[in-house]
Amino acid sequence: MGHCLMAARRPHHVEGVISRFDPRFWTVNFPRPMMASVTTVAPDALRVDAVFYRRDDLAGLIWEAEDRHDHPLLAYETVRDFRDCRLSFRWRSQGLRRLDETHGPVLTIEGRDATGAARVWHVRLWNYAVGTPEDAVVSIDFASVIGGFALPADADPVWAGDVDRMFVSLVAPGYDESDAILDAPAEGWAELSGIRCEGPGSVIGIGDAVLPEHGLRIAGGYDDSYHLTPARLLRNVLHLGYRGAIVHYVGMSHYFRLNGGLMVTGALNAPCAAWHRSFAEEAAALGYDLIWSLSYELFDAHCPQGWKQRAADGSPALTGWVPPSTLLSPANAQAMAYLQAVARAFVAIGVAAGLAPKFQVGEPWWWVMGDGRPCIYDAAAVAAFDPVAVPSVHGALSAAQRDTLDAAGAVLAASTAALCAAVRADHPACETLLLAFLPTVLDARAPEAKRMNLPIGWASPAFDVLQLEDYDWVTAGDSASTRDGVALAEARLGYPVERQDYFSGFVLRAEDGAAHWPLIAATAEVARARGVRGVHVWALPQVLRDGFLYWDGEDAVEAFDDVLFPLELGAEAEVMPEFSTAVVTSAGGRESRNASWAGARTRYDVGPGVRSEADVAALLAFFRARMGPARGFRLRDPFDAEGADEVIGTGDGVTRRFPLVKHYGGAERRITRPVAGSVRVTLDGVATQGFALEPAGTVVLDAAPATGVVVSASFDFDVPVRFAEDRLSVARATFLAGAAASVPLVEVLEA
Repeated sequence: MGHCLMAARRPHHVEGVISRFDPRFWTVNFPRPMMASVTTVAPDALRVDAVFYRRDDLAGLIWEAEDRHDHPLLAYETVRDFRDCRLSFRWRSQGLRRLDETHGPVLTIEGRDATGAARVWHVRLWNYAVGTPEDAVVSIDFASVIGGFALPADADPVWAGDVDRMFVSLVAPGYDESDAILDAPAEGWAELSGIRCEGPGSVIGIGDAVLPEHGLRIAGGYDDSYHLTPARLLRNVLHLGYRGAIVHYVGMSHYFRLNGGLMVTGALNAPCAAWHRSFAEEAAALGYDLIWSLSYELFDAHCPQGWKQRAADGSPALTGWVPPSTLLSPANAQAMAYLQAVARAFVAIGVAAGLAPKFQVGEPWWWVMGDGRPCIYDAAAVAAFDPVAVPSVHGALSAAQRDTLDAAGAVLAASTAALCAAVRADHPACETLLLAFLPTVLDARAPEAKRMNLPIGWASPAFDVLQLEDYDWVTAGDSASTRDGVALAEARLGYPVERQDYFSGFVLRAEDGAAHWPLIAATAEVARARGVRGVHVWALPQVLRDGFLYWDGEDAVEAFDDVLFPLELGAEAEVMPEFSTAVVTSAGGRESRNASWAGARTRYDVGPGVRSEADVAALLAFFRARMGPARGFRLRDPFDAEGADEVIGTGDGVTRRFPLVKHYGGAERRITRPVAGSVRVTLDGVATQGFALEPAGTVVLDAAPATGVVVSASFDFDVPVRFAEDRLSVARATFLAGAAASVPLVEVLEA
C-alpha cells in the first residue's frame, strides 16, 4: 500500500473548471438549536430547508472565496476578486421573511475595501429583484452592486475586489432580535434555480484528479457534514478511490425534532430528512451502498432527563465533547422507542432511493465515568435489574457485582435486538451490523466491564456483521492491544473473520495528522491481510481536512527483502560508521559544528568476503535479485551483532511496547532487524516469557510493567543494508590474481 498527506494541490495535478457559484459548493451555517440543510436539486439549482425554534434564529447560505471543505487535491481555487462576474438566479421561498420585508433576505459580503481595511456590506436582494416577494429573478453585478436597505438613501457602494465570503440570510416570519422561543417551531425553505454566473471571472479552477479504486471503504458522520451538500461530499469519496458501502453515522445532534421546550420529541426534522434523501439518491446514482449508523449518544441539552444513563449519585452520563452529549439508557422504554423510530426513518429513506437496507448499531454501551463509576443506576435500569453497588469497575469485583454487570449487559443486548427487530419489521432483508469500540469495552483497567459492554447476548448470529474499532490504540501505536482485543472479541462473540469489518482511524486534531495517519494506514493493511470483509477509514471529515491519500500497491521506499547476505564475512570486511557534520571555521580559527544526523550510518565493503568462483556466482545472483540498490536485505556485521542487557524502557503502568535499542555510551541505536529467537527480556533483572516481538524490532509485553520497572533486552541483530551502487564489477582475471573485488553496501535507517 501507499499513502501520503497532501496539504495543497500542486501545479502538475489534474485541474478542471467550474462555474463560480456552482450549487454543489454552497454551505449553510446557523446557531443551535435550529437546523438547516442545503441540497442540489438540479445542475443549476439548490434548495435550503430550515426549522427555527427561537425568534433570533438565522441561517446563512454561504459562498466562500477559499475552499476550506474539500480535499486539497479536489478543492476549487481561491479567487477573492468578484468584480468581473455577474450572478443571477430565480428566488422562490415559503415560510421565511419575504424579499420585501425588513430582515428579509440580505446578501452579506465580508472582505476588505480598496484600502485593505476590513469591511462588511449588506446588499438587500429585493433591491435587485424583479417579480414577487416570494418568486423573483435576482441579478447582481459585483462591479457596481450597492449595499443598503433603501436606495439611494442608504447607499453603501460595495468594493468586491477582496472578498472572503458572502452569505444570504434566512429568518422565520416571527424573527426579532430576542432569543425568546417561537410559539411553535417554524419550517421554511428557499430555492435558487437557474443559477448563472457570467463575465470574465465566471469560471474558476478546481482539482479534478481521480485516484484509482483501492481496497478501503469510507465512514463519515452527519454531525461533521450537515453544512455541506451531499453532492460535494460524495464527489470527494468517489475521486479519492473509496468504493463499496459507506458507513454514515447520524451522530448525536442536528437530526431530531424538538418541541417548544427544546426537548427531543420526534425522529427527523425537515432539513435533516431533505439532506438525507438527497444523500441517498446521490449515493445510489454513483453505485454506493449506505450503512445507516445510529448510536445511543444524544446531545445533552435536548435530551429528556428520564432518558439519560446515570451514576449511583444521580449524575448523568456525559461525554467529553464540548458541549457534551449524554448516553440513552437501554432500560428506558421511551428512549429506546425513540431510537427505533429514528432507525426506521433513515433506513426507509435509503430504501426509497433504491438502496439495500443496511443498519448499524453504533457503539452501544453503558457509560463509565473517568473514575470507574458505571452509569447503570437510572430509574429504568434500577427497576429492570436492581443493580448492587459498584463504586468502580476498575480492578477486581465481587460475585454480586459481576452478576450486576451481566444483568446490565443482558438489558443492553435486549435493547439492540429490539432496535434491529424494529427495522426488520419494515425491511425483513435488512443487514444488521454492530460496531464495538474495543478500547472502551475492553479497558485493561476494567477487566469485568466486558460483561456489560460486550455482552454474550451479542454473540453470533445476533448480527449479520461485527464491526470493530480501536483508534485509541492505533494512534498510540499500541498494535498489541489491537491484536489482543480483536482476538478476545472473536472468542467471546464468535463472528468469523469474513463476517467482520474493521474501522481504522481517527485523527481528532489536525496537528497529530503526520504522526497518526501512517499508523492508521498500516493498521488498515493488517486488517485487510487478516481477511476481514471490509476496512473503513474513520472518518471522511478528517481525510478531507488533513489531505490523506491512499492507494494500493507497494510503497517503493519501503522495499525490503528479509533475507541475509549470502556470503560469510571475515575480519577482512571493511566497516565504516559515518556522520554528516557541517564544520565552519571562522577567520580566527574557531569552529562551529552542526551534526545533521542523530546517529551514525554504517558503510561496508564486503568484497574481501568473496573467496571463490562460487561466491562470485552467488553474489551476482543476489545482486540481480535485489535489483541493485532497489531492495534492502540483512547483513550480519562481523564486529557488532549483539546487545546485552540493553535498557529499552521504564514502565509507567500503561505502556506495553518497547522498541529494541543498543547503547554506545550516550548514543543510542535503534535495532529493527533482531535475529529470530534471540531476544530475551528482563523486568528489573528478572527474566520474563510474557512478551511477543513485532516487526521492526518492537517488544510487546503481555502486561504493562509497573511504574519505575526497568525493561531490558538481550539480542542478536542484523543490519538492514542495500547495495550502494547500481552496478557491480567483478573481473574473473582480477579475482584469480588474488585481488579483492569492491562490493560497497550502505545501512538503511528504518527508524
